[in-house]
Amino acid sequence: MHSHHTAPTQFIDARANRYAYRRFGNGATAPMVLLQHFTGGLDHWDPAFTDGLAQDREIILVDNAGVGASTGESPTTIEGMADCMRDFVDALALETFDLLGFSMGGMVAQALAKRNASRIRRLVLVGTSPRGGDPSPDIAEVSQRARGNAGLDDMAWLFFGQSEAGRNAAARYWERRHARTQDVDPPSGAATIMAQVTAGRDWLHPHGERFADLGLITMPTLVANGHRDVMLNTVNSYHLQQHLPHAQLIIYPDSGHAPHFQYPELFLAHARLFLED
Repeated sequence: MHSHHTAPTQFIDARANRYAYRRFGNGATAPMVLLQHFTGGLDHWDPAFTDGLAQDREIILVDNAGVGASTGESPTTIEGMADCMRDFVDALALETFDLLGFSMGGMVAQALAKRNASRIRRLVLVGTSPRGGDPSPDIAEVSQRARGNAGLDDMAWLFFGQSEAGRNAAARYWERRHARTQDVDPPSGAATIMAQVTAGRDWLHPHGERFADLGLITMPTLVANGHRDVMLNTVNSYHLQQHLPHAQLIIYPDSGHAPHFQYPELFLAHARLFLED
């Protein structure tokens, strides 16, 4: 049994790309694929969160094309990123799976779910927004802080609540996130970051009637966010819940973009109730 810190990085070829991934946990139920945030890779997940999920199911962390140790060029649209993830799950021969997407990963998860609804058993969207969602009123400061090499202070402001409790939670997450010291994932390069920026800007524009395409996401969905998400305005989580056919919404108090990192135990309890329903 491997854990977040001990699972080896593996590689699989799919079309023109080689994807880096880690796989661990109890395989008794449907596996769960986790898609990461802007510039984030395998080591940006919180082990308190991933190891908790892995107690009940097999977890698959993956770097999208061009991210971290994965090869290829990062697509410049969210839909292109979703096509890469379809190639990845096809290469692993995953017929049915659960899917969790955080931030930009949540956008990719939506795009994947729109075209592959029959394969996704349950969907979890954390700190994300629909195509055509409301932009952040804090975008100028977000742009300064959301860098590939963001430090603890920037991460605390972007992802956590701004109270003393929120800042303490950020420090604990930072320590957990850096506990892995071997077989670490390399940072993404400038070309990948710029491609992701382009994809994020494109996602602000609806395709057709605003939010109508969310009707294609037919599986049960859990939407979660903090009460003040400075990166992807919390109101977007309400848009998701209101337009997804089978969605429920949790907003966590005194929290920001990453409530699953600030409250890993509470989020795990909620996620288990949803996934095992």
